[in-house]
Parts: sequence; C-alpha cells; structure tokens
Amino acid sequence: MSTAGRSIRVVKIATDRDIQHARKVMEEVFLREKGWIRTSAEHIPADVAGQPKVSWFLARVGTEPVGLLRLVYDPELALPPECLATFEPGIDPAALAASGRFVEIGRFMIRQEYRREIGVALRLMRRACKEVVERDYTHFITDVFEGEPNSPFHFHTRILGFEVVGRHVHGELNCRYVRIILVLNILKAYQRLTLRRNAMFAAITRGFRGLLKRKLALTREA
Repeated sequence: MSTAGRSIRVVKIATDRDIQHARKVMEEVFLREKGWIRTSAEHIPADVAGQPKVSWFLARVGTEPVGLLRLVYDPELALPPECLATFEPGIDPAALAASGRFVEIGRFMIRQEYRREIGVALRLMRRACKEVVERDYTHFITDVFEGEPNSPFHFHTRILGFEVVGRHVHGELNCRYVRIILVLNILKAYQRLTLRRNAMFAAITRGFRGLLKRKLALTREA
C-alpha cells in the first residue's frame, strides 16, 4: 500500500492508544502471518512505557499503525543453557559484553502491505538509532533467523556491517529457525558507511550526524 500523500510518523510508545496500536501490528505480523507468538500482551505489557531499559517505537501512516521496533538496553549477552547457544571461534560473551555498551534491537516488524515503502523502515530505524546514540550506547546486538524467507541477514551484514558472533537454537519466539547473533559497532559502521557515501545510512542518521561526528572525534583523541 502506498504512503503517498500521507505522513509517516514514529512515536515512542507512551499511551494506552500507542500500546493498543502496537499490539495490533504485532498480532497481524507475528501472530496471524508468522505464528511466532500466542498473544501480543505477553510481549507488550500494559506498563511497557514505564520500563527504563525497554523502548518501543511505533510507526503510523496517517493515523494507521503500520510498524514496530523494540530496544532492550544492557541485555544479558551470556544466554541461558536452554537456548543452546554457540559462539564463533574467538568470541567470548564476557569479553564481548565488556567491549562496549550494548542495546538489543529487535521485534522489528512492518505490516505486509507497507513493506515496499522503505520510508516506514527508515523512520523506525532513525528514531531508534537516535535514542541509542543520545543515551551513549556503542553497540547493537540482534538475532536474525537463518533461512527465514524475509530474513534481513544480507542487509544487516552487507549494507550496515553487522558481524556474526554466534547462534542459538531457542529463544522467546516460537520459531523453528536457528537464530544468528549479530553485533554492530555503531561508530565503526558510521565511519565506514560515511566514507562509502551510503545513502540509506545517511537517511537513518539524519538529524543526529553531528553527534556521531563528535563521538567519533573523541574516540580518535582517546
């Protein structure tokens, strides 16, 4: 469905209306389309706006909810044994956790009819990345499903520069695919993609590139 003539707006979930709209998106994508959850309320509780280490962002086209994204600050990188996690050679979860300040980015979903409208995804990513950089976090960590038809694995690794650090078999979602664990150093990605004049990354960082430049300059001086 085209967004032509209608504004795309992203908000951080803060109201009951936001929560209901977010649940509507999750139920359409993760429940009815993919079958990965039982209820949206299990994943988006009524008090979600009051959780200091979790941020949810909701995209609307006009007044219609169309997309969703979640951030979890300071996630536990050492997964419990039941996840059956393995890490790439040379990757130690404890050393990885000590290398920066991590944010898990996930629950990224867009209703099927809006997936061709790249503006929805870009606005969600821009709003989330801005908050992460402003809060002085340094790394993203995320899971993508190995072999899943709509997996963003190649976009994450080839375009943005995420690196594979491990895999795990089980997680929060009811999905049969193995999870690939990816990590992104935000300032390294910014530096690399700026040199390449990557237009998509420029769109994601619009409005806070000055902050990224200042942080990059500080790391060079250190």
